[in-house]
Amino acid sequence: MKRYLTTLPLLAVLAISSAHADTLLIDRSREKPAIALPVRGQSMQQVQAQFGDPGERLEPRGGQKRQWPTINRWVYPQFTVYFEKQKVIDVVANRADANEIGPKPPIR
Repeated sequence: MKRYLTTLPLLAVLAISSAHADTLLIDRSREKPAIALPVRGQSMQQVQAQFGDPGERLEPRGGQKRQWPTINRWVYPQFTVYFEKQKVIDVVANRADANEIGPKPPIR
């Protein structure tokens, strides 16, 4: 009986803490995107023709050795596109607001 009395406050704390939930970027990214996104394998020209000029073109990374390809990053308002050479390799959703928990901002 004494064991049940000590777990009761713990259960109450857990119930209260679960009522306050953060919005996770993972949850939003699992939802069907409201807008079309670039597809892996598209060229830079195709992405630019479909989505326009990016808000920001970040400094290229890599390329110091032949086996390390240069990675270019274009930042759009809702997503960031990663290119290896001239082709899309990944698209990452940006944070919707400051309260959303997600990836760290890109290194500039």
